[in-house]
Amino acid sequence: MTTIATASITAENTFSDAVRLEGYFNLSISGTWVATVTAQRSIDNSTWVDVDTFVTNVEEVGFEPEFMWYRVGVKTGAFTSGTVVVRLGREDKDRH
Repeated sequence: MTTIATASITAENTFSDAVRLEGYFNLSISGTWVATVTAQRSIDNSTWVDVDTFVTNVEEVGFEPEFMWYRVGVKTGAFTSGTVVVRLGREDKDRH
């Protein structure tokens, strides 16, 4: 099963779709942009808590011990210019 959300963000208050993750997952932030990108986590897919912020392109691996919802994007007041390309998700080991 593949669980992946992608987005090209060009404005404030814009987030990827939420994905439900457990275990190891990847976060990719790329593009040419000036902003603060925020990764958020939720137990119920409606109340979001900030878990990390980024101001440069990154490739990260995270670990979630239980099923939680995640999304990544730019909050209100945190966007200046450009296009932030985000990818958040995981792919099962059995899938090639």
